[in-house]
This record gives sequence, structure tokens and C-alpha cells, in this order.
Amino acid sequence: MTGIPPLPAELRTRARGLGRRFPEGFVWGAATAAPQIEGSVSAEGRTPSIWDTFARIPGTVAGGDTLDDADDHFRRWRDDISLMRDLGIGAYRFSVAWPRIVPGSDGVPNRGGLDFYDRLVDELLASGIDPFVTLYHWDLPQWQQDAGGWAARSTAYRFVEYATHVTDRLGDRVRHWTTLNEPWVYVFLGHLLGVHAPGERSEAPAVRAMHHSLLAHGLGVQALRTALPVDSHVGIALSMSPTEPATPEADDVAAAERNDLYRNWLFLHPITRGEYHPLTGELFAEPIPIHSGDLEAIAEPIDFVGINYYARAVVRADESVAVTRAQETRPDGTYTAMGWEVYPQGIADIVAQTHARYAPEAIYITENGSAWDDEPAADGSIVDRERVAYLLGHLDAATQSTDAGLPLRGYFAWSLMDNFEWAEGYTKRFGIVGVDYATQLRTVKQSGAVYREVLAAHREAAGDEGKPARP
Repeated sequence: MTGIPPLPAELRTRARGLGRRFPEGFVWGAATAAPQIEGSVSAEGRTPSIWDTFARIPGTVAGGDTLDDADDHFRRWRDDISLMRDLGIGAYRFSVAWPRIVPGSDGVPNRGGLDFYDRLVDELLASGIDPFVTLYHWDLPQWQQDAGGWAARSTAYRFVEYATHVTDRLGDRVRHWTTLNEPWVYVFLGHLLGVHAPGERSEAPAVRAMHHSLLAHGLGVQALRTALPVDSHVGIALSMSPTEPATPEADDVAAAERNDLYRNWLFLHPITRGEYHPLTGELFAEPIPIHSGDLEAIAEPIDFVGINYYARAVVRADESVAVTRAQETRPDGTYTAMGWEVYPQGIADIVAQTHARYAPEAIYITENGSAWDDEPAADGSIVDRERVAYLLGHLDAATQSTDAGLPLRGYFAWSLMDNFEWAEGYTKRFGIVGVDYATQLRTVKQSGAVYREVLAAHREAAGDEGKPARP
């Protein structure tokens, strides 16, 4: 691991000024996901996930990349926690790998997998870093996919069994739990469009997967409430893109309303209201397989909503587009290596819209970040000016939420490290820390140094200099 690079005085001053603008107790973290960083895909009893299977299908992942090695975090986790400590990170959002915990359809928990996360949590706490655990970040065990995957109702109940194993082991120390990460992505990119695992391309499995994911969430919240101490916090992380019409024409306005429901409220509405949004029927021809008691379970109260924000959507009407009949446009502006618009105002907009519609008790930005074509200098340093500008611009916009008194409680940078970026393989880099995949050398980028200054200034303003902020 390389050290923290020095910053130009002007950049350091700006970063520190931003840190002082957030309220006391604001949680500063970084986020990762097990399948994207762990590697060691057959170690300690782990069996294949749907992404291990999907990545081995020719043409599905850029460069034929697989999850086999990733960032080797399964072996290097102590060094990675030391890196977080050096950056001053106060909270770490990570996911538990379902196929490490329950490697077979017999449902028997794997002690080796549980031991890994047990050690990880203990070391985080010893380092003054609060663990925020995500139970599902897209790595469904292949054995459960073989039984029907998310399109099968049984997956919701198997999720509860798995979640119970994890909380039995970690629940005495972990206080923040996320059931599912971005169900919109794995449901629709994985079952309707086929570009993510498991690679299906039909509305019927997508609609079933949507409902069964919601059911898994609700039943999971119930199970967590039973197993966890009363001071625990349980929520869900949703991908959100505030939507605008490309023109004021009536067709484009209607298209934007459909896209807004599809991308932002399709999951949150039933979670908070105990019913599907009234306009859901305009999106899907397939019936939703609702059983008696499902909606009551789905609406089990939660403590927070996690928002994963990357870009807005500006759309025009297009009847050829499935579900929404809305086509995203490309406004003039700056775009990341993923082709996503840099639009900082969107982070404030989506927090305000979420609060106005559903008034959650707390909101966290559980992911926010950007991919760029980082080019290391001759000395190995990575001066990622575009990512620095993205980070500072979005943090500046987020202060609109806290200044307005909205319940924005924390921010997690995506991602701590470069990693396996799903269908893009290792070609896209989101990390504030660079990873040389050939050597596994970690290099703190300029964006990592900037983030460190933001966090340090916030701690100093709160009179807590010298240690990471604890939520």
C-alpha cells in the first residue's frame, strides 16, 4: 500500500471547508461489495454464485473477466482495514457473500465463512470503524438459482434463513443492517434486459423477481427485528435517478413520470405504504404474484432508506422502449467513463423527493462515486482530477439537504477500491484507492486524500480530532 499523497493547498482548503459544513454526528464511510472485492471464490467452503456462472459465459463480461481474484480482499482484509483507518473512515459498508455462508441447498451454515466476517467485524470495531452490513449484493448462490432464483417464491424464505445465520453470528456487534442492495438493478438488468446475472430476458421472471425481492426484504426485516438488539437499525439501499422530461411536451412529461416510478419508487412505495404504486399496472403486462399477507410483510417498518445516486435521467417518449416507453437522452455536459452524466444537483434533488414522498426516519447516501480512465504517473501516483471534482461537487450539493434540515445522516463513497464492475469487468475504476490487479498494490488516489481531509475537518469541527467519527 502506498501512503497518502500530499494535496495542493487550495484543494486541501476546499476539502476541509466542506467537511466543516456537515452536522455533528454525520456518518462518513466507504462502501464495497463481497463479489466485487473478495476473490477466493472457492476458499473456506464457498460455492459459486450466479455471477461466477454468468461471468463464464462468453461475451457477458468485458475482457472475459471473472470474480476469481478481484481485489484479493478475502486474504488482504487486515491491510484494507488499516487503509481505511489511515483515511479516517468512520464506517464501512460491506456485503456478506451468501454462498460463503450457505454453500448448499441443505441450508447448513458454513462455519468458515461466518468466521471470516466475524474476524472482519472485530477488526473494524477495534479500529474505530462501524460496520454497516448489507446482506444481499447480487451474489445469489447458484444452487438457489437452480431452484428458480428470484423468480421463485422460495428464494424469499431462503434469504431469511441465510440472514438469520448472519445475524446470529454478528448481531451482537453490528448495529446497521441493509437487507438488499439495488433490487431494481438485479431484477431488471438481470431478468428483463439480460445484461446482468442471471441473464434472463423476459418480463414475467422480472415481475416475479421484483415481488419476491420485496417479500425477502420484508420477511428479512421481521427476522432481523426478532434477532437483533433494540438499538439496531435496519433498512434497504435503492438505486435512484431523479428523472426529468427532455421537453415540456405532454408525451415527454408522461414518459418522465413513468420512468420516475420505474427507477425510483417501484420498491419504496410498497415498502412504506403496504401497496404497489397505483400506476404500476401501466408498466407491466404480467400480473404481480401477490399472496395473502405479502404486502403487510413488505411494509414492515424500517429505520432508514439508503440512496445509491450516480446520475439523473432526462427522458423523452419512445414507444419502442419496454416498460417505461421512455428513452434516456444525453444532455450537454460532462460524462464519466460509464457514460453517466455528472450532475451533482441530483443528489440533493433525490434526497428532497424521497423525503417529500415518504418521509423516512433517516436517509443515507449509501453509494456515490464515479469511474474514470485513471492513468498512473511515472512515479505510480494517481491524480484523478475528474473524480475529485465529482466528489467535491456532490458533497457540496449534499449540504443543501443537511442545511434544509432533511434527515440525511451519512455518506458512503463508492468505492473504497477499484474492483470488479459487473458486466464491465475490471475495465472501469470507481475507487478512491487504486488497485494494480497484477500485484494487488493499493495506491491512494488524490480523491482518497481529498476525502481524508473532508473527514478530518469534520471530526475537528465536532471536537473529535484524532479518531474516526462513530455513528
